[in-house]
Amino acid sequence: MYTLENELLKIAVKQAGAELCAINAINNTNQFMWDANPDIWENFAPNLFPIIGALKDDTMHFEGEHFKMTKHGIIRHNTNIKLEKQTANTLAFSLLYSEETLKKYPFKFKFTIQYELIENKIAVTHTVENLDDNTLYFSVGGHPAFKCPVYKDEAYTDYYLEFDQKETSESYALNMDLGLVSDHTFPVITKDSTIPLHYDLFNEDALIFKDLKSTKVALKSKNNGTILTVDYPGFPYLGIWAKPHANYVCIEPWLGIADHENHNQDFKTKEGIQTLAAKQTFKATYTIEIDKKHLV
Repeated sequence: MYTLENELLKIAVKQAGAELCAINAINNTNQFMWDANPDIWENFAPNLFPIIGALKDDTMHFEGEHFKMTKHGIIRHNTNIKLEKQTANTLAFSLLYSEETLKKYPFKFKFTIQYELIENKIAVTHTVENLDDNTLYFSVGGHPAFKCPVYKDEAYTDYYLEFDQKETSESYALNMDLGLVSDHTFPVITKDSTIPLHYDLFNEDALIFKDLKSTKVALKSKNNGTILTVDYPGFPYLGIWAKPHANYVCIEPWLGIADHENHNQDFKTKEGIQTLAAKQTFKATYTIEIDKKHLV
């Protein structure tokens, strides 16, 4: 476990998966991350690379070969990730391709994730380096789970999500049996900026948005105002999810999406897939800002 702290916040990151596992106030007892209760969902904030969600049959096709890879890719829970750099306000972890990764994902890469603590904000930066002589195909994203409610005298239904713009958007439903995206949609938000939280919201799994104009979403309490804000510029997809009846909500910026249920499994034509030319580097950052009134 590695930690960073300043006068406002202390964060902790597990080496396995380079997973952010705590965001705590320094000056009071407030905690903002889900506690990864193993009886409900034993994760804090998985890092997703080189896929988001599931592949059809856990298999991708690339240039005539088949490769097996499980949900969310090869970073989550990976114990081969190493701490690469630590400073007073940053932690950076990396995974270099290996014979083991090449069996699942046929590209030579280096993946780095850096956490930077800046006053009341955590910047999470994903860096993908293509070490190959050919184009690299990938997706990348976050899956942080935030405690909800934060305060003991509150209920889950006291909380809501608020986008920085009014939206009219439908969620793309998952095929619950396969964990793959379908063509079926259902309305979630119409000419509004808020989504009220309630325990039945995720009965059909995650809310998946492809067309939001917003680049920020705040977790807010009716009683205590803005708790935190996730700023995700450059991430065209957003997932919102929790296990039904669990006291957390995941706000998930994605550069990519799970396979469509009718996809032909060709990795090059996968929806949302990113391309990176040989010897080039890609970066994407989202931030988590804790409202200062909860840190005094």
